[in-house]
Amino acid sequence: MNGLIGAINPGLVLILAGCLAAVIPVQRVRQGLALAAPIIAAALLLAAPRETDLASFGMLGFDMVLYRVDSLSFIFGLAFLIAAFINAIYALHQDSQLEDSMGLSYMGAAVAAAFCGDFISLFVFWELTAITSVFLIFKSGTSAAYKAGMRYLGLHVLSGMLLLFGAMQIYFDTGDMSIRALELGNPGVLLVFLAFGIKAGFPFLHTWLADAYPKATVVGTVILSAFTTKLAFYALARTFAGEQSLIWIGAIMTVYPVFFAVVENDLRKVLSFSLNNQLGFMVCAIGVGTPLALNGAAAHAFCHIMYKSLLFMSVGAVLYRTGTAKATELGGLFRTMPWTTVFCLVGAASISAFPLFSGFVSKSLTMSAVAGTGFVIPWLMLLFASAGVLEHSGIKIPYFAFFGHDSGKRPKEAPFNMLVAMGLAAFICVAVGLPAFFPGFGFNWLYSILPYASDPYTVRYEPYTGDHILTQMQLLVLAVFAFALLQRFGAYPPEKRGIIIDTDIIYRKAGYGLAVWAGKVWTKVGAGLTGVFGNVASRSFSRLEAAFSPRGTLASGGLYNGMAIWTVVLLGLALLVAFFIR
Repeated sequence: MNGLIGAINPGLVLILAGCLAAVIPVQRVRQGLALAAPIIAAALLLAAPRETDLASFGMLGFDMVLYRVDSLSFIFGLAFLIAAFINAIYALHQDSQLEDSMGLSYMGAAVAAAFCGDFISLFVFWELTAITSVFLIFKSGTSAAYKAGMRYLGLHVLSGMLLLFGAMQIYFDTGDMSIRALELGNPGVLLVFLAFGIKAGFPFLHTWLADAYPKATVVGTVILSAFTTKLAFYALARTFAGEQSLIWIGAIMTVYPVFFAVVENDLRKVLSFSLNNQLGFMVCAIGVGTPLALNGAAAHAFCHIMYKSLLFMSVGAVLYRTGTAKATELGGLFRTMPWTTVFCLVGAASISAFPLFSGFVSKSLTMSAVAGTGFVIPWLMLLFASAGVLEHSGIKIPYFAFFGHDSGKRPKEAPFNMLVAMGLAAFICVAVGLPAFFPGFGFNWLYSILPYASDPYTVRYEPYTGDHILTQMQLLVLAVFAFALLQRFGAYPPEKRGIIIDTDIIYRKAGYGLAVWAGKVWTKVGAGLTGVFGNVASRSFSRLEAAFSPRGTLASGGLYNGMAIWTVVLLGLALLVAFFIR
């Protein structure tokens, strides 16, 4: 029995809780499920042996590995489960059966995917994350949310299809479906790379993020921020570590969102652009691929899940109490929302990488790894982005929401459960950022669970050295000075209502033009084609009706003739299946 329980993928616990929540109307019971499921799942994970397949079987000629725990999957799984528990607390004030069910199922699918050892299992949970998460966007109930959700769903289902086709091609070429290190060049590998890139928000593939996340519900946005992109990032670290093209892709990802975030008025959209910016640091580190870089990437992913959730929670609390997240409509909220203000400042300090906060100890690893590769231009781009993130997330979010001009709004403090959730996230942001005064304290705890924690070079890494602290403080002080100077002379980009044009304008314009052209062509030739197709369809239907009716061909021959026909059909299907899985 213990062996059977130990073979349960922790993500399945959350998925089961989500299924139960879908049929349980009682709010208190659903809340209990949401709180208990991550705890039970975490207990299963902590008790599981490492570096082994805990649940595997053969199916259709494939070796399916549903549960594999190693040092890389462990830290991501643990971060996901902590985030799931915090999100459950944050959502206690609401009574939404759909959101409870889909949220749990979505988080469970992400956790389960992190522990899969083969591409088919990964594909199943990969698509499940897309299907369940879109309801967190639809739940807002607005026309804009529906449109954004449909675009989100289309891109993420496409990502899954690319993953499946790429995995099948890899299997045909190698006979191996296991998730492992891959090299670009093979068409199947390129498809897998593109599939991961869509979910990770690669340049030109990123627009779904800033489009969909701000339109989700208050709770939905917090949940979305922690899982989708980090799952893709985990997949990249698993399969493409050391792929140097990722260094440049990641560097570009860190830079361009800065410009969008600085001029954006919607603070949840600012955080969405900022999320893309932070992902760039991780992608860049994966491209470096050294033990130090991969440790930095994993550490930054862990910290990012916590401080980005905290920032989305604080802005979500503002939206919940005031009805808006627009910078032009906020300001002066520190007077009546002091705890939310403090927690937002902790998140801002963490994402800005101030010493004594989590972002400092994780970004130090990443920046040091990139600096040691000789890629000077990407390192300078990351340095610029580090200053930029302070501008748009470290300063802009708390300044325009809680300080700045007085909007006159005097809302109540956030609900108690929201404050508890923000407090837990803030505690983690501070706890893992503190100097290691003794073993297992501060950043030492985080470093001890990194993928290459036993590597002697990595063990010797110390973020709290004079040069690290001095360099980072110089960068931060200069960024703060630049913001203050621009504000003083009115040169900082004003917060205005409007639409920011992103790179998706390219294919949206092209797609619209293609649709218009296709409409004109169909107007000219559609009538004739419709007549032809209509006649063919009518004749086909008449013949099918004649065959399958009680007096038709299949019925007149009795059981044996019917069975013969169905045998031929089934044999044909079997041949097709055999062809595709050869």
